[in-house]
Amino acid sequence: MPRTPPPQLLLLGSISSVQFGSAFAAKLFHQAGPGGVVFLRLAMSAIVLLAITRPSLRGRTRPDLRAAVAFGLILGTMNWTFYEALDRLPLGPAVTIEFVGPLAVAIVGSRRALDLLWVVLAGGGVALLALRGDRSGITGLGVGLALIAAACWAFYILLSKRVGAAFAALDGLAIALGVGTFVVIPTGIVEGGSALGRPSVLAGGLAVAMLSSLIPYSLEITALRRLSAAAFGILMSLEPAFAALAGVLVLGQSLTGVLAIAIVMVVTASVGTTLLAPRPVAEPVTVASGPQ
Repeated sequence: MPRTPPPQLLLLGSISSVQFGSAFAAKLFHQAGPGGVVFLRLAMSAIVLLAITRPSLRGRTRPDLRAAVAFGLILGTMNWTFYEALDRLPLGPAVTIEFVGPLAVAIVGSRRALDLLWVVLAGGGVALLALRGDRSGITGLGVGLALIAAACWAFYILLSKRVGAAFAALDGLAIALGVGTFVVIPTGIVEGGSALGRPSVLAGGLAVAMLSSLIPYSLEITALRRLSAAAFGILMSLEPAFAALAGVLVLGQSLTGVLAIAIVMVVTASVGTTLLAPRPVAEPVTVASGPQ
């Protein structure tokens, strides 16, 4: 019987899949726009996951259903604003700024004096990127959109715990993806237009859905069965670094010294928060992949 790969390797595979999926999505923007691509990603992910899970709404309480709908609204907004930011920022800076969302959740939940250091590091990294301006292909609108995506990612983490407790397996996520698809229909139609019917664009949308949603979710769920919350947090802190690598290899974007320093600052803040956070008796871990 074949051995299951180490959970750390599975999670690194998930991170790589998400970031290279984002890079591939950016290559489709010139055909269908960010709105069109995010619509195809969410719609195709929802169709596949709904077909697999076949979630039932029967017997659900109103608070549970409201939580699932809210989860879907946040999921749709998160993905849309991130793809719009990605159309205006290099991949590395976009993910680095967006990563402030889950970092903020970790810091607010801790409330220790030491967390001020992580706030300064992360804030300094984002400010460093913003101050570079157009010299590094970074725009104010792009930074603003990435920060909205970051806020959505923070709410996504909080809501995922609520929905995960109310719905079995991936049922809640499948419902949320369906709701999120409706959120992005208007921008998808406006930006995607007739391109949404092209076979090449549809194939690309399916590839993005697989790389950015279905494959990483599957790998994370498998890895989390054998991975502590601390190890999960540390490995997830590598997201900005993997994003920068994907930007270089797939999109031909440059890795400047300023970008490298900003990434190191944000990653250090995330690792520090994870390593020095007080450990609860039980370490619940939820799937916390972002919109990439």
